[in-house]
Amino acid sequence: MVAKIALPIAALLCVLSVAVSRSPADEPATAETSADAAQSEEKYLLRYKFTPGEVVRWNVEHKARVRTTVQGSTQTADTTSISVKRWQIEDVAEDGSVSYVHWVDRVDMRQQLTGREAQRYNSETDSQAPVGYEDVAKAVGVPLTAITIDDQGNVKRREEKHPQPGAGNGPVTIPLPAEAVPAGQTWTREHDLHVRLADGSVKTIQTRQQFRLKKVENGVATIGVATQFLTPVRDPQIQVQLIQHDTSGTVRFDIDAGRVVWQQTELDKRVVGFSGQSSSMHYVTRFTEKLLADTGPTAARPERDAKK
Repeated sequence: MVAKIALPIAALLCVLSVAVSRSPADEPATAETSADAAQSEEKYLLRYKFTPGEVVRWNVEHKARVRTTVQGSTQTADTTSISVKRWQIEDVAEDGSVSYVHWVDRVDMRQQLTGREAQRYNSETDSQAPVGYEDVAKAVGVPLTAITIDDQGNVKRREEKHPQPGAGNGPVTIPLPAEAVPAGQTWTREHDLHVRLADGSVKTIQTRQQFRLKKVENGVATIGVATQFLTPVRDPQIQVQLIQHDTSGTVRFDIDAGRVVWQQTELDKRVVGFSGQSSSMHYVTRFTEKLLADTGPTAARPERDAKK
């Protein structure tokens, strides 16, 4: 068994949903009170807020290095993806539910594999996508998914307009607690991941994401994020399939504007023995997303579209 390394299409999919989760289920968040929370008097109500017709964009940067050794042969894959994701707000209901269409406006991707020439695809400058990037090119500048979330970020409806392999049906943003919370409060969301065993069967791994309101400064809430695996996992063949989900990070949420303005998750993890005793995988990744002030028209696609 040889573990999969980072591939171009996998990097793009990171901009299709929030970085802190890759779950097929989307359970409401559950709040828990920590000792710090009990000491805080002021509480903050965190809710998503958008306006019909609004265009919201985030710059997304994903860097990953995967170093894999199997039977004495080592391969390293360095992947960088810089993209702009867009939410086109269609409607906001009386209960605060938001309906929007998700797009990827542009993408610049690079990948370097051991012993191979580096590959790159830039949707703004390349008239033709190189081999391996065809699906990425088709997903740029087209409506991808129509989604409705409630004001806590839970998905109520989802319609795939341009289905993408591996996009999944998971959360699209971080969940917010049901009630106003003080600094120090934690809340959680449980979800399942599915892994394939050596005999071809599928095993369900229960996981939990924990969110903690660290502080609020100038109207911006800083939220810590950590992933916990509730199902004990000792088999390296399973661990290597879960490695990219074991992330932790920080989210900054503008309370008045009602949206994520910045987030970053990181991972530096190694698995040994997934394909023989001497096999290993070292996975290092950083995902950063930043709200863009520009809400103007979408950038034009390459000349190939202009000639149609």
